[in-house]
Amino acid sequence: MRAIAIILLSCAAWGEQVAVRLAEGSLRGFVVLRTVEGELIANGELLQVTQGRQISSELVYHFKDGSLQDETVTFTQNGKFRLSSYHIVKKGPTFQRPTDMTINPSTGMVTVRYKNDKGEEKVEAETLKLTPDLANGLIQVLLKNLAPGTISTTVSMVVATPKPLLVKLVITPDGEETFTTGSASHKATRYTVKVDIPGIRGVLAPIVGKQPPDAHVWILPGKCPSY
Repeated sequence: MRAIAIILLSCAAWGEQVAVRLAEGSLRGFVVLRTVEGELIANGELLQVTQGRQISSELVYHFKDGSLQDETVTFTQNGKFRLSSYHIVKKGPTFQRPTDMTINPSTGMVTVRYKNDKGEEKVEAETLKLTPDLANGLIQVLLKNLAPGTISTTVSMVVATPKPLLVKLVITPDGEETFTTGSASHKATRYTVKVDIPGIRGVLAPIVGKQPPDAHVWILPGKCPSY
């Protein structure tokens, strides 16, 4: 019993909001997803616009097999980044479980619509105690704004399991890697993003094979950091 109590307490603390070092603005970009062997998986487009004090960003991927991922996020940047709304749709054969998740940070309401293994439509709606460091759809933005020399950053994220679950993301720099653009060489900082599942579920996840793999993100540092 004592061991479980210690685990729960250690997972109770959440991260802090990332301070705005470089304000976001309007942009449009085109992205491509490929396998490590270079095979094309999907074509995508990022569209970000300013709406008064809010930034609205939509990233859409169209997969070769007809699947779709459409992620829309709005956030503010008044000194620190803060999520205002979030919506993601995943559907098609690429995804094991088609999902439609909406997050309202102001109320804590999270709604997940999905299809179970039998193809039946299901809905999971729950009110969570969401913290101001919620990072759904904002990972790239937050990484570009981390202060040089930051050893570790922890933020929160809602995931669909399919039931809504609040987890922690522990972000740490993990060395540098060189890449080229034309004949020019650059060094990017590689970050490791580890999912930390709170409570006893986090303890059991690696044992039962449910621990999500670490993600890796590369950021080109400097006056205008790039993802």
